[in-house]
Amino acid sequence: MAVYTDVAADELADLLSQYDLGELLSYKGIAEGVENSNFLLHTTKGSFILTLYEKRVEKNDLPYFLALMTHLAEHGINCPLPVKAKDGEALRELAGRPAAIITFLEGVWPRKPNATHCAGVGQALAKMHLAGANFAIKRANALSVSGWRPLFDAAAPRADEVQPGLRAFLAAELDYLESGVWPKQLPEGVIHADLFNDNVFFLGDQLSGIIDFTFACNDMLAYDVAICLNAWCFEPDHSFNVTKARAFLNAYGRVRKLSEAEEAALPLLARGAAIRFLLTRLVDWLNVPAGALVKPKDPLEYVRKLRFHQSVSSVRDYGLMPSGLVA
Repeated sequence: MAVYTDVAADELADLLSQYDLGELLSYKGIAEGVENSNFLLHTTKGSFILTLYEKRVEKNDLPYFLALMTHLAEHGINCPLPVKAKDGEALRELAGRPAAIITFLEGVWPRKPNATHCAGVGQALAKMHLAGANFAIKRANALSVSGWRPLFDAAAPRADEVQPGLRAFLAAELDYLESGVWPKQLPEGVIHADLFNDNVFFLGDQLSGIIDFTFACNDMLAYDVAICLNAWCFEPDHSFNVTKARAFLNAYGRVRKLSEAEEAALPLLARGAAIRFLLTRLVDWLNVPAGALVKPKDPLEYVRKLRFHQSVSSVRDYGLMPSGLVA
């Protein structure tokens, strides 16, 4: 979450008049995150989140995101629900941006995730994958292999300003991942594609909800697992924590067991996930809009993560015993 577009109080009041949400009491921008403009609204009928969709989010994709949240909530996944206006539609426009109001989830995201948090995420991710199995709408992953080269091209001229040699490092990894090694014919379905700790809420050690589905799409389910390995299983110094990974993978497997092919592909999928976030963070780092209330995330965090995944030989290195073997 972030704020790129300011919203005037009279504009917001006009928007709220289209809903049955009571009178506006207060609102404030949310600075966390990097993709969309988000505001916490307090009205006489409760608290809500207003999102203005920006940057990489295509307006034509918004019905997918909004319908997916409704579908998942109806299938037992605790996630925000889009609020429909008086005309029955959830999607609006505000300050020249597509906008939606969603329900507010109680909880806080863990600043220092532990193994218990990781297990909760693994279980919730697997349940989400199962719940999305019969979701009828499809959306391709725009940030899979074919989407990485354009990001590289946008950032490459200044990459070495961020770290000497970064351009050559990224180019070599991209050349490898584009050479035909990327996994195919693995189980596919709805993935969250951005399940970082600031997109998961907890009450104590109990997971209370998953938010921010603006990267959700249809892709390999194991790719979502690989994204979470990157997001949840490294320490602040970027060293890999195998205890967290084991807790995450075992909890996931108790709900949806990974196939042998998925296990074998996990190191390569983790490399792809690492370069995906390295590239998007690098582009954001080099292109923060002037005056934006936003905190870009450090792309160099993912250089070390990618180097770790390059050294992984099997799923054993992530703390998971390969299927068919006894610990």
